[in-house]
Amino acid sequence: MFGLIGNFGPWELILILAIVLIIVGPGKLPKVGQSIGQALQNFKKAREEDYEELEPKKENKD
Repeated sequence: MFGLIGNFGPWELILILAIVLIIVGPGKLPKVGQSIGQALQNFKKAREEDYEELEPKKENKD
């Protein structure tokens, strides 16, 4: 199952970017990039908040 997901080389990345450019179009590409960036930022923020909740407080151990 995981054998289908291999290492991506530069040619594969260029092909993926070309397909995305054809599907989305050059006009909407900046908005798509911005949306992906905001989604990653929100994911990182939520992950950090979860780690803070799960981590025991070091201040309370004193």
